[in-house]
Amino acid sequence: MVQNSHDDDTLHRRGLMLILSSPSGAGKTTIAHKLLAEDSEIAPSVSVTTRPMREGEVDGRDYWFVDKAEFDRMVEEGEFYEWAVVFGNCYGTPKGRIRDRLKAGGDVLFDIDWQGTQQLYQKAQADVVRVFILPPSLEELHRRLTGRGTDSAEVIAARMARAQAEISHWDGYDYVVINDDVEGCFGKVREILAAERMKRTRQTGLIDFVRGLMRG
Repeated sequence: MVQNSHDDDTLHRRGLMLILSSPSGAGKTTIAHKLLAEDSEIAPSVSVTTRPMREGEVDGRDYWFVDKAEFDRMVEEGEFYEWAVVFGNCYGTPKGRIRDRLKAGGDVLFDIDWQGTQQLYQKAQADVVRVFILPPSLEELHRRLTGRGTDSAEVIAARMARAQAEISHWDGYDYVVINDDVEGCFGKVREILAAERMKRTRQTGLIDFVRGLMRG
């Protein structure tokens, strides 16, 4: 009788694009930072920009810095999943580097709003996992925004109005997590990520493994 053994970690998988969205103050940035700090298989999406590099920034870590001519060439040749002009500077999500990482089995984290999520999903539906993080209540969201101590009452009011508009897009996501406790919310996001990594369609190494089993 032939015995077959394997180590799950040796089975190659295709990476995924994990999107975290939430209204300001609901906690997506905190969750994203914790995920990047504790999970070596996921890395942040790094955008291409024409914005001048600021002191302390590193090319390839904070952004990929290019001039306008190079950015225009990338747009013309379809090298972005999505791109936009913000305050006179161009920003884009590069396909090539992300696809290379996914093919190698690495994941990419996106901290973007619902509009960016829609654009990314339209271009790479099979690779995208969408998670929307909700506050436990609008009262708690207001308390968190006020507690920052960085915004005026007018700015907070504007953020609250925008938050309600953003929350209305909750049903455009695969998963919705209520952040009434940071550690609990983080744990749920990690569970989602673990389950999505194990999907059969992403376990590309299973094909050869199963063929080996069938041969006996």
